Amino acid sequence: MSSNNLDALYRQVIMDHYKNPRNKGVLEEGSLTVNMNNPTCGDRIQLTMKIEDGIVADAKFEGEGCSISMSSASMMTQAIKGKKLADALKLSNVFSEMMQGKEYDEEELDLGDIEALQGVSKFPARIKCATLAWKAMEKGLTEQE
Repeated sequence: MSSNNLDALYRQVIMDHYKNPRNKGVLEEGSLTVNMNNPTCGDRIQLTMKIEDGIVADAKFEGEGCSISMSSASMMTQAIKGKKLADALKLSNVFSEMMQGKEYDEEELDLGDIEALQGVSKFPARIKCATLAWKAMEKGLTEQE
């Protein structure tokens, strides 16, 4: 697939998650809640996660922001559901490296829709948008351990 076609496909995936966010909402009381914002652009997120026996049993988000921050939150909540805390944190680390333009082992880890955010690494001002939800998840899970 040509680079232009791949970029167009990635833009479609990002816009699909933005217009039809997965896991939008708030989990009931007793869930882990993390609020974060990006003061430079106004993106904000409230991430709620239900942790059971060291596993992210459920995750939802509320917030407002650009298409990159909201689609990233949608993708992230999908990706961490059912994962052990350590695996969710590892995924976050891989995502962070991808945002820095570093390679990751596609054989070892299938990022699915998250790969669509790879191009954000070319725009340093937008990296904080893409990583906001991931930073919220990291903060919540590290405080949970």
